[in-house]
Amino acid sequence: MFKRIPIEIKNEILQKIKEGLSVSEIAKQYAISDKTIYTWLQNQTKPQLSILEYNRLRKENEELKRIIGIVTLELERGEKNSHR
Repeated sequence: MFKRIPIEIKNEILQKIKEGLSVSEIAKQYAISDKTIYTWLQNQTKPQLSILEYNRLRKENEELKRIIGIVTLELERGEKNSHR
């Protein structure tokens, strides 16, 4: 059965592992699976992107695509004018 682990407990567990306690020892102590803890550890190594940062990057990407489109059009117009 799936049980939700409060973030405070999760952080406490991860801190204990950083301090050198074994995953299996901690898993038994908190009555959760080793696999859950290993998943948390793996997710810690992945860069975390906040929703604000994601939205900022998405808007910036859209703006850059728009600018590229404008520059491409201007270059194409310049090439057509130089062939006349």
